[in-house]
Order: sequence, then C-alpha cells, then structure tokens
Amino acid sequence: MTDCASLNPAPAAAAYRRPPEVVMRLARMGSFHHTRLSFMRVLLRRLRDERWRFARTRWEIDGRGVGRAVYTVYGPAHTYSLVAFAHDLPQHLRSDRVIATAWDATFCLFDGVPDEDDLQRLAANVPKQEAGRVSGRELSLSRANRSVRLWQHVIDRLAAGQQPDREQIDAVGYLVRTTAVYGSGKFGAADRLSICERSELAAPFQAELLSVWLIRAFSIDLAEHIAAVAGGERATVIEPELRRRLGVGNATGLGMAPFLVNHPALLNNWMMAREEALARVRALPQASEAEIETFQRHLEQARDNAALWRSEHPLQQRKLAALRADLEAIANWLEYESLALDHPWERIFRWAERKLSLEGQEQLVSLLLEPYGELVDGLSQCMQADEHQSFFIDGAMPVARLRAIIERQCRWALDVDYDQPANRARFWYTSAEKLEPRLGERFEEAGEEFELPLAVGCDIKAMHAALCDWGDDFSTAEFLLARPEYRHTARRIQNLAKRPYAEIQDNLVGADMLPIDILRCKLSFFGATRFDPRSDRWVRICMYPDAPFPHELLAPAAPPADEAIEA
Repeated sequence: MTDCASLNPAPAAAAYRRPPEVVMRLARMGSFHHTRLSFMRVLLRRLRDERWRFARTRWEIDGRGVGRAVYTVYGPAHTYSLVAFAHDLPQHLRSDRVIATAWDATFCLFDGVPDEDDLQRLAANVPKQEAGRVSGRELSLSRANRSVRLWQHVIDRLAAGQQPDREQIDAVGYLVRTTAVYGSGKFGAADRLSICERSELAAPFQAELLSVWLIRAFSIDLAEHIAAVAGGERATVIEPELRRRLGVGNATGLGMAPFLVNHPALLNNWMMAREEALARVRALPQASEAEIETFQRHLEQARDNAALWRSEHPLQQRKLAALRADLEAIANWLEYESLALDHPWERIFRWAERKLSLEGQEQLVSLLLEPYGELVDGLSQCMQADEHQSFFIDGAMPVARLRAIIERQCRWALDVDYDQPANRARFWYTSAEKLEPRLGERFEEAGEEFELPLAVGCDIKAMHAALCDWGDDFSTAEFLLARPEYRHTARRIQNLAKRPYAEIQDNLVGADMLPIDILRCKLSFFGATRFDPRSDRWVRICMYPDAPFPHELLAPAAPPADEAIEA
C-alpha cells in the first residue's frame, strides 16, 4: 500500500507546493471543489479503463414500484452487485433524519452475484437497516428517499409521453437522495481490511461510491418503470441529455464531521496528493493549444454549474455570488492575458491569489488539473493510508524534539487563548441514541464530561505547556509515563512531523467554528457538487450529476442463463 508520507514528489514542483498553514484552514477547506482526484472520478476512470461489464440481472418490481432488483458489474478479478429493495412508504413516515426507520428504497452492495438464498436473507435485513444485520458478503448498506419535488413530476410527464421540465430537473438535480451509505464493517458488513488489497477498492470509499453510482441508475429505471405501467403505450423514457443531468442527492450532518480529525494520516494523504497535483501543474513552463482548450472548456462548464447552483443558506449565497463573479473575472483575464506565454498556470494562479475569493481560488485549483490527467491521475494511488503505521508512539524521541515539532508546526494552536470562553464554547460528544458524533454548547448544555478528544489545538497547547517543565534529554516515554493523558496528543504530534497536512489548523471547539467546512472538504474529495448548507451543521449535495450511466460506460455482460434477466 502506497503512503503519501513516503511519496517522492516531482522535484520541479516542490517550490510550488502550498504550505499546510495556507491549505489546512477551515475557511479554505470549506471552499474546496471536486477534482480529477475525487474518488467518484477515480472509480469511473477505473471502470472505463479496465473495461468492466454491466448487467441488470434481476428486475422484480410491480406496477406500484415495489419489489427488488439486482445490478451487477463484472471486473477483471471481482464481481459486485447492488441489491435494491423498493418499498411503498407512506408519506407520514418519510424523513431524511438519521433516526428514521423506513425509507422509499434500501440497498446493499454484495460481493459477487447473490443467489435466491442470499436475496431472501438480505430481504429480511436490508430494509431494516440499523435494526437488521448483514454479513461479510456485503460491502455497504444504504437507503434513499424520493425527491418530493421532482419524483411525481417526472413520472407524470413520462406517463403522458412528455419529457420532464428541464428547469425543474436542474433546480433539484436528483430523483432520490441517500440518507446513509454505511461501509467498513458497520452492522456486520465487510471490514475495510478485508477488501483494501483489491486494486479496485484500494482507493478510499470505492465500494460506497460504486453503490451510489448504481443507485442513480436504479432510481431512473424505477421512475421509468412506474411511468410505463401508468401510461401504457403513451409512456416514454427520459432523453439521454436530460437523464445525464440527474445525480443522487445526499444530506450529510455532524456524524461525518469528525472523520478527518480521527484519520490524520488519511487526511494528510488526500491533501498531499491534491497539493502535489496542483504544484506539478503550476510548475509547467508551457501549455499546449489542446491543454488551453481543455481548460477553457471546463471553465465554461464551471460557469454553467455555478449558474445552476442554488442555496438557501446566507453564507453559501454570498460564496456563490463571489464564485460567479470570480469565474467571470477568470474569463475576462483570459481575454487580456495569453496562456501561450511562459508558465501560464503559475501566472493565473498568482493573479487569483490576489484577486479572487477562496471559493474562486479553489475552483481554479480544480480547473487547473483538468487538462493534465497523465500528470496527476496517478497520485490517486497514494490517497489511501496504512493507519497502523501512524498509531505507534516513538517513546525514544527526546522531549526537546517533541516540543520543537509543536513550536514549528503548531503555531495555530499555541496562539489561541483557550481561557477565553469563546475559544472553548463547544464540545464534541457521541449521541447515546444514534451512536454518532454531535456538538454541544459547553456553557449552555450538560454533557461536557462525555467530551470526545477533538479539541486538538487546546490539547496541543496544554501538552506544550507541560513539556516546558521537562528537561530536553528526557524521552517521550518518560514524559508519558508521568502524564499519560497526553498519549493521544503525542501520537498526533509525532505523526505531524512525517505528515505535514495531517491536522486542520483551526480551533475545533471555538464559537465561530463551522462544521459545514469540514463536511464540504470531505465531500469534495468524494466528488460531490452543489453544496447547499441547511445550517452550520448539515449540508445537501449532489453526486454523479452529468456522469455516464452503467449502460453508457460499461460493456454489456451476458449473465448466467438461469438468472431471471430483463435487460
């Protein structure tokens, strides 16, 4: 397994790499956009390049849209199947909250092709989600609800032989939205360690994102099926251009937020790959006509996306206004500056640092990578992490060395006065009801005694103060024997010495901290688009809009003759 901590960066690009103190601030991380290195795009490139095959191997759905279906993809070494269960959900039970107990559809990703016994077992458990149990043959467990705004409109139009209204499709962007996609051993599913050596699943979240991609296909197939039953001979299907505009929605909240804090080695590798990719492009001395044309084409696509992107949150509305203005400014810059001159990408990047908002700067980062697949796509192979390597503490490290790492790389933590109530206004805890992270107000709510160790900056500053009472020649082991409460912080600091992008350089318990910045950073690495915060603690997104469908990207497969097939 490749680790970005040991990645040999391109020597010419080293001078162009942005330092962690610039990149690892929440305001910037909360302005990230998807890139060529985002995991959805990594997945689709692999499926295309390895010529995976696809078949809808079961379709047992009645006229009401209730039943089961199986979508199977066949790779060079392994086969995976999305098992979908469509339900008749009463309106009063429909909820996107994680505490919901019923959904319009439930799913799992099965390792192989399920037989009838497998399907019966899954039918007894998958619709129950958390209340059921799956096995090591299942790689993910998920559920979805229909879009209240768009679902019936699409069915009614198709049943009448008409196409859905494009403006309504663009306003919503999806027919269903997932409310959870679980993996990595949850509820009995396969543990990450059991599948990470498979090349197609080595990159982060590939099983979960394969599930979502197939759910997208299922959602449109289901709507067209219901419309065909309702409309009979008059009914039609969605035209390919409109179909492509539909993705899968998702609502993501605080449960995901601590992930990046709890996986510092993984965070470092994601960030280091992204920053190395940007540095390689900035270092290029010239750009070809084809590369310039690719950049300009993606700029126009970004402008179209920004025009369609809507949000009800005042903060995101301001960011969207700035983004649209920034994209217009980039287009104007191109009219007066030539990309045919030396170091064109460095010149436009430096201009953007001076003139554009963070939202616009990070959109430009994504655009700069687009023409250079051969240069940057290989970095996706080092975005996983062997986190066991970063778990061990070097007890022989002198206290002086530990203290020096903090003073060199953690000024962001040392400069905060944590005695000020505003700088420690919140605390993270685990909900007893759903066993997921939540955020409490320290001076207004009970429960501080259950605080999770996510006040990283506060802990670093406290440990630094304690280290100042120890002589330089004492070892880390001696210090931790006397002060074991700092074990987790010492581990983070030693990890930071080897992985400079491993820490978010902001106060995670301050009154002005926005959890949606953490969420957006992670979701941008997934490949999500059109972020729409509904508060400072949860956000709606769209996944796979404009992406190809399985029947467009993959070759048709010939499943076993005894399967119940309906193409």
